[in-house]
This record gives sequence, structure tokens and C-alpha cells, in this order.
Amino acid sequence: MLVKVLFFLFFTLSLAGFADASHGSENPVHENPTGPLSLSKALSLGLSQNPELAAFSWEIRSAEARAIQAGLFPNPEMETSVENFGGKNDQSGFKSAETTVQINQTIELGGKRLKRKQAANLETELAAWDYESKRLDVLADISGAFWDVFAAQESLSISRELAKLSEATYNTVLDRVKAGKVPPVEALQAEISLTTARIELEQAGYALESARKKLAATWGSADAMFETVTGQMDVIKPVPPIAELEKGIAANPDMARWATEIENKSAAVTLADAEAFPDITIGAGPRYYAETDDTAFVMALSVPIPLVNQNQGEKQGARHDLSKAKEAQLAEILKTRSALGQAYQELSAAFSAASALRETAMPAAETAFKSTMEGYREGKFGYPFVLEAQRTLFEVRRQQVLALTEYHKTRTAIERLTGQPVTQPKL
Repeated sequence: MLVKVLFFLFFTLSLAGFADASHGSENPVHENPTGPLSLSKALSLGLSQNPELAAFSWEIRSAEARAIQAGLFPNPEMETSVENFGGKNDQSGFKSAETTVQINQTIELGGKRLKRKQAANLETELAAWDYESKRLDVLADISGAFWDVFAAQESLSISRELAKLSEATYNTVLDRVKAGKVPPVEALQAEISLTTARIELEQAGYALESARKKLAATWGSADAMFETVTGQMDVIKPVPPIAELEKGIAANPDMARWATEIENKSAAVTLADAEAFPDITIGAGPRYYAETDDTAFVMALSVPIPLVNQNQGEKQGARHDLSKAKEAQLAEILKTRSALGQAYQELSAAFSAASALRETAMPAAETAFKSTMEGYREGKFGYPFVLEAQRTLFEVRRQQVLALTEYHKTRTAIERLTGQPVTQPKL
């Protein structure tokens, strides 16, 4: 029966090893999208192709394998001994030799195997929780990189518009200088403004390309093949009360894992206590007497005497690890609540700033610039007024992009801390 069981296990593990080898030899084709890219598509690509997440998933398989190993019984041992040979007279050679072939089996006491398996199963659960945490980290990284690309696109658009407007303004100033209506110094000022705008446009292009590559790296691609990212950056929602957000902290895998962590440390304490029980070893086998050509059977029983080593160090260490885990859980809760409070303030500030810029500052800056340009053409204002109005308009637009980017990235950070989407509060 034992032979059949061993053969079955060997055959099963051989198939498993073949399957693993076949799986490891595959070279999956990674998708690198072209054309417009949405946030949902970027998140999907990241989850399926992110190299860090793919590598992290192997930790769960390793933990599962260790759990299998932890539940196995000790292997039997074969012991062979030859006595009463190589002496003098009647004991010379092997004439009086006694040969014993013995099979020894260690029997674990104290339920060590089950306790060891329980601890290993909890390690597997912890690996699963850590994978969930890593998955949320990847989603947060992808989302942050996506909004950075969106902001870089908007900044490039603003810089392109500024360069175009600066060129038109320069031509207007140049015509007025030629007509003798304004001094030549205004043409120099306009030329400096145009040059600065063109430099900013070039820098914005570099920044966009860098952000695009960073986003593509989240799904394992070295080059960004997509054309643009698409979405509604200017759509923002009021921030819900922080009390509502704090309710979601428990759903965060970083928090949820601590219950399993403490259970795992408790299992380690139980296992350490069980290890204090000595295991017994039972042996049996035939003994052959060369002198009489007879065979007899022998049995042996080995029991360690725990006079010095009672596993006291491991037991004490396991209890210290359990206390450490409980303190670390409290520290993690406080850390997460503090991070959530800070992110909440940043999200509220970004929402207020983006709303104010959109509803008040932007319309005012656009009206002021339009009026100043009309007045300049009519000779009511000098070029410095035009330059100041132009700077104000585009500074407000840049601030709006920054505020919107901060809003979306901070919202993502809160969703990472709470493990769930930030929903609009009910009015």
C-alpha cells in the first residue's frame, strides 16, 4: 500500500513539475496599445501585465508549496549495522558477524505536524493579503501616472497656445512699432516673451514624453505607443465627510492582514510550545548471525530526555513576536488614519482651488486679457499691461491644471488608503 501511495505522489508531483516547467517556458505577448488610452484600459493593462505584480504573485505559490511541505510526515530511515567482526580468533573476519538492518520512524508528538501546517497555511493567507496590497499599489501607481500624462498633455496644449498667442502679439507690437505708434523697446519685450514661450513649449514636450514612458512602464512596456490619454479631468466631485472615509480603512488589505498576522504569530507560539515535547523514534528489523546462520528480529525505542533544551528560547521568541505584531497593528492603524487625515485635507484644498479657479479666476483672467488687448490696439494701454494680462491668464490656467491633477491624484491616494472608491456624499 505504501509503495502505491509513494508512486501516486511521485507521479502527481512529476506532472505538476512538468506543468510548472511548461508554464514557465511560455513567453506571453504583452499588449502595448495605440491610439487613445482611457484610465480603465490603463488599469486593465497594468493588472494583467505589470512585471512587479506578476513577480509578486509567485510569492503566493511559494507559500502554498511551503504549506504542502509543512504537512508532510517525517521520512523513515534505514539503519544498517555490522557487529563482532574484524577481531582475533573466533571474531576474525566476518565469521561471527551480526548484521542488523533496521527501519526507524520518528513519531512527532504534541500535534507538531498539524500545528506546523496551520502556521504555514496562515503564511499563505498573509501572502494573499500582501498580493492584494501590491495590487492596490499598482492601481494607484497607474492612476497617478495616468493623471500625470493628462496634466502634461494639458500643459503642452497651454504652452502651445501661449506660444501662438505670443507670436500674434509680437506681430501686433511689431506693426505698431513700424507705424511709429509705440517705441521699439516694446518689440524687444514682445520678442523676449515669444522666445520664452517657445522654450516653455519645448520643455512641455519633453515632460509629456517622460510622463508617457512612465505610464507605459506600469504595464511592462519600454515605449509609449498610445497617442493620447482621454478622460474628463475637469469633472470633480465634492469631498465626502472624513468619517465616511474612515469607515473604509478596515477594508484596506494593509489593515485586514493584521488579523491574519496575529493569528499566524499565535500559531507560532502554539507550535513552539509543541516543539518542547520530545519526539520518539521507533525502529525494527532483522538481525543476521553469520556464525549460526540464524535470523532474529530487533526493536528499538529512542526518547530524548529534555533536561537542558526545552525549546524555551523559541517559545519566548514566539511570544515576543506576537506582542510585536499586536503593537505593530496599532501603529499601522494610527499611521493609516494620519495619512488619511492629511490626504483628506489635501483633497479638500485641491477641490476648493480647482472650483474657485474654474468659476471665478479663469473667467476674470480671460475678460481682463481680452479687454487689455483691445485697449492696446486702440492705444489705451502700453505693452507691459498686455504682457501682465497674458501672464496672468496662462498662470491661472496652469494653476487650474495643477489643482485638478492634485485632486485626482489625492483622490487616488485616499482610495488606496481605504481600499474602496471615493463616492460623492449624499445631499
